[in-house]
Amino acid sequence: MVTKMASVKTTFSGIDFSNYKSKVSEIVNELSSRANKQGHFLNWVNLPQEQLKRVDELYTMAENFKAQTGNTMLSVMGIGGSKHTVEHMLSVNGLNINSDKVLFYSDVDSVSLERFLTKLGNNVLSSNFMIASKSGSTFETKDGFLRMQKMVSDAYKAKGMSEDEAAKATAKHFIAVTDKNAEKSELRRTSNEEGWIGNLYIHDDVGGRFSAFDDHALFALIWAGMPKEDMIQMLNAAQEVSTLSLSTDLEENDALKEGIFWSDAKLNGIETSVHEYMGSTFENTVYWNAQMQNESVKDTLKQIAKVPDAMHHSAEAHFNPANKFAFALTVPSDHGVCSENAKAYIGALTKSYSSTGALFVEEVETAKLGLTPAAAGALTQLRAYATVYQEIVTAVMTGKQLPDVLDSVLQPHVEFYKKNLKGGVVVPGRISQ
Repeated sequence: MVTKMASVKTTFSGIDFSNYKSKVSEIVNELSSRANKQGHFLNWVNLPQEQLKRVDELYTMAENFKAQTGNTMLSVMGIGGSKHTVEHMLSVNGLNINSDKVLFYSDVDSVSLERFLTKLGNNVLSSNFMIASKSGSTFETKDGFLRMQKMVSDAYKAKGMSEDEAAKATAKHFIAVTDKNAEKSELRRTSNEEGWIGNLYIHDDVGGRFSAFDDHALFALIWAGMPKEDMIQMLNAAQEVSTLSLSTDLEENDALKEGIFWSDAKLNGIETSVHEYMGSTFENTVYWNAQMQNESVKDTLKQIAKVPDAMHHSAEAHFNPANKFAFALTVPSDHGVCSENAKAYIGALTKSYSSTGALFVEEVETAKLGLTPAAAGALTQLRAYATVYQEIVTAVMTGKQLPDVLDSVLQPHVEFYKKNLKGGVVVPGRISQ
């Protein structure tokens, strides 16, 4: 069974979708009835079309931000969805290949800080900084931000600037991506008080792992050189997937089929599943997909890896008859000098996996250094929908009542470790002596 989407073509085997057709309307209606409603954390459904309205504004903002300092490097400071979505989007769009436009800092230890500073040539004035945090008080992000802010200010004072002059010069290096409401975000208050450029938002009811089309990701793509026409193609393709993903025609709804695929495996007693991505284009997609899996499906048994690297250590377990798996392969549509061997490799994996368990293979259209903009948009939005559909499919097929807000969009358990950071021992941003 092959889907009809031009930029992402998916073939399924080993699963009978007829078992689910009578429930398709119920499943889709569960999602569509909650989409874009306050408090349901599903505002990413129409986020691409909303962002299309802001494309010119975002490009102008990026240009002005660069002009303030003359810097060509952007350092992104954020964790989770504020980092992995950006890394994923840069990579699949073939941007920042040499890490010469965008760097990331999300750690809290001294060695990682020194490594980051080394990447900057030990010159903090050579970079602008995008601080991404919905609340503005995320421990890891705040720690890094306050360190960088102090280092930038100290560097300007070392050049002979007064305290006030250094503060004004430092402010030109920073931009905030956070809640629009200053009452909810201390980072927004800082941005307002210190006169930082721009109005970049983490939109309401868009969880971090679902925020690949939110301001932090789009701004980084623009900074890294994505042409405006490519941005528009990407967002249009993502919104098209949103339309198809809310269709009750299963033949048109790839995301639902993927959600059914993973749910069907669990319903049939397959505890461990595998999703593998082929090629360096998807290196950062692996981290983002793992985040989606851990925070939404809340399943630690799914393996997400890059091939061919992973085949060296995974094949023995994957093809051991004693182990039962469900598999997925996401592969590039290869039109280059390696195409003959790449297709042979994909063929070998497809034949091997399909004879071992249920399988779907996604073939994603490529450009020179990554995916086409349309493929990048489509694949990214597909992941969000398929993730949420797993919860809904399982509930509908087992007669389980769904919660008022879907579990797959919430992450209450992360608060466990956060509570242990609030004992007053650790001070975010403290410059250790």
